[in-house]
Amino acid sequence: MGVDYYNVLEVDRNAKDEELKKAYRKLAMKWHPDKNPTKKKAAEARFKQISEAYEVLSDPQKRAIYDQYGEEGLKGQMPPPDAGGPGGGASYFSNGDGPTTFRFNPRNPDDIFSELFGFSGPFGGLGGMGGGGMRGSRFSSGTFGDDILRSFVEGGGGSSMNHSGPLKALPIENRLPCSLEELYTGTTKKMKISREIADRSGKTVQVEEILKIDIKPGWKKGTKITFPGKGNEQPNVVPADLVFIINEKPHSVFTRDGNDLIVTQRISLADALSGYTVHLTTLDGRKLTIPINNVIHPNYEEVVPREGMPIPKEPTKRGNLRIKFDVKFPARLTAEQKTGIKKLLGA
Repeated sequence: MGVDYYNVLEVDRNAKDEELKKAYRKLAMKWHPDKNPTKKKAAEARFKQISEAYEVLSDPQKRAIYDQYGEEGLKGQMPPPDAGGPGGGASYFSNGDGPTTFRFNPRNPDDIFSELFGFSGPFGGLGGMGGGGMRGSRFSSGTFGDDILRSFVEGGGGSSMNHSGPLKALPIENRLPCSLEELYTGTTKKMKISREIADRSGKTVQVEEILKIDIKPGWKKGTKITFPGKGNEQPNVVPADLVFIINEKPHSVFTRDGNDLIVTQRISLADALSGYTVHLTTLDGRKLTIPINNVIHPNYEEVVPREGMPIPKEPTKRGNLRIKFDVKFPARLTAEQKTGIKKLLGA
């Protein structure tokens, strides 16, 4: 699980290496903790996010895994071979088969900053930023830092933070796979999450919690379920919202088109011309028998009203079932068959 790295760097998904560097330099200059002395803790959190996003997207292997499998693959089931060991306090979740731990261990933001800018203390005292946060930072507005940074970033952008109150961490998003049956009938999923919170003494402790997600009949791919403030707690940062995004699993029989269900039947030319009966099992287990007496041509579509997906805003209504046909034509005909067909069809 994790933030949307493209959103963090404010780039699109086709961004090239130079675009990533430009975006990182601009944002790193803007959010560097030494540039935001009145909101240093919040700036530290954002600076770390920017560094992590750049680290993943600028690494072809990590980016490929992230693009194909999302955060589950990058930090869980398919970690990159060069990823570090546990660390970073990332959240994890499980879906009934035991917890999958997301333990992405980002590099020290100072190191990334130093590589991109050629120095690690442009504002007069960046003292090291590891898992415990920024240490020894001192802001010096009269140093040469601004001019040097601007030489690396087109368009400037080194303004101090002008937010009032703590920053809110970016949402933590994770796809939630659902079968078409689950989206048809509705279901409840229980997700176990682990996150870090501060106890009364200020010490960070890890806690586990079960979240219940009620999937409503008819929900579509992309539907978002938000649990406010369920991310890790950090000083002077409002915890991130935890967001689950519905992802529809492929089905062996049906495909979905909005509120309609589509099924394709492969039939012979003889059946197409003489009549055919469709036998289907619905997503809720009912048996349908649909006789078709019309001539079935290649573009023919039989529409069965109200046998599609439930309509979320109108639970008593459903879309349609649309039956399409793949008519199998014979590869060849004998002279006798051709004569017989001509006679039957009156040609």
